[in-house]
Amino acid sequence: MSLRIALVVGQTTTRALRVPRTNFAVTRCLHARPQDATSYDHRYAEKLQQRAKEKGLALDELRVQARAEALRKQKPEPPNSPGTSSVRKDSSPVKPLSSILNIPRLLAAPHTSTQISALWTAYHASRSGGTGRGFICASLPVESYNTMMSVAKRYPIFVVPLPRESTPDTSSDGNDASRTAHEFYFLQWDFHEPPPPPSSTEPDLFAPSSDLDDSSNLPSTSTVLFTPLQEYKLRTSFATPYLVLTFYPDLAQSHGIILLRGEITPSSASAATEQEPSGRFLLNQVDAQLLAMGIQRFYLWGEGRKEGNDRDSTTEELLKKFHEKPEEFDWQELIKHSNVTAA
Repeated sequence: MSLRIALVVGQTTTRALRVPRTNFAVTRCLHARPQDATSYDHRYAEKLQQRAKEKGLALDELRVQARAEALRKQKPEPPNSPGTSSVRKDSSPVKPLSSILNIPRLLAAPHTSTQISALWTAYHASRSGGTGRGFICASLPVESYNTMMSVAKRYPIFVVPLPRESTPDTSSDGNDASRTAHEFYFLQWDFHEPPPPPSSTEPDLFAPSSDLDDSSNLPSTSTVLFTPLQEYKLRTSFATPYLVLTFYPDLAQSHGIILLRGEITPSSASAATEQEPSGRFLLNQVDAQLLAMGIQRFYLWGEGRKEGNDRDSTTEELLKKFHEKPEEFDWQELIKHSNVTAA
C-alpha cells in the first residue's frame, strides 16, 4: 500500500510523489527540527549551489529532487497479496490477474492448462472461509472466448431469465399446480485493453510503459454485468449489478485458456470474510451459475451445431431479433430456450 505525500520546502508545496509506506512520518522528519536544516544549508551551501548550477536547477528544486531520489531507492515492504502489484500499467479498470494469482511463480515452473484450471478452481473454493460463497469461476479455450467476443461486440446487451418458484395455483380441474415464474436480468458487455503479457520474472515497477512487451496479440479483457431488469429500468447506469463476470486473457498465448471469475455483489457493506464466512449476497451460487451459462448459450455461436443441436441456431436468432427486429422478439421463446440447470 502506498501513501500520497506532498514534499514541502518552507511554505511552498513543490511536488506530490507516490512513495512506499514506511515506518516513519516523512512530513514530520522534514519539519521537526528546522534549525538542523538551516545548519546543514550553512555548512554545505557552496557545494549545494555548485551542484544546482551543474544541473540547471534552483536550490529548492535540488533539495526536493534529492529527497525524492532517496525515497525512491528505499526498499518497499513485501506485499501481502499474491503477485507483484495490484496496479496495472495499462488503463484498464479491471482488477489485474496478478492481484489474484502469483503469476511469476506460476510461470516459473511448467504448468499445463488443466493444472492452472484446477488451481483457479481451488483458489475460489477456498474463499469465504472455505465455502466459496460469493464467487464462481471457470476456464475456457481461447477459441471459444474469441467466438463469444466477436458476437458480443455486435450484440453487447441482452436479457436472460432466471426461474422463480411462484405460489401454488389452482388449475381449472381443481388440482394445485405450481407455476414457474421468471425474473429477467439485463446483461451488458464491456471491453477493455489487453493486459500486459505475463512474465516469470518480477516486473520493474518504475519502468516506463513503453518498455513493456507488446500485448497487442492478447485478446481484450472483458466484463459482463448482470442487473435485474426492473432495477435497470429504474436506475439505468446507476443500477447495482448483482453479478460481475471478468474474463482474464493473460494466459491465452502461453496456455491457450481464458480464466473466468464471477463476483456476486454482497447484500450489505460487509461481504463474507475469512473470519465471517456467513456474509449474504444478492444472488445465490446456483443463480449466478445460471446467469453465467446464459453467456455460453447465447454468445457461443456454432458450439451446439457441432453436436447436431438445432437449439443453438434458435438462440442465435433470439439474440439477433432482440437487436435487429425487436418487434418480432418472443419472450416466451426466450424462456423456453433458457430452461437449463446449473452444472
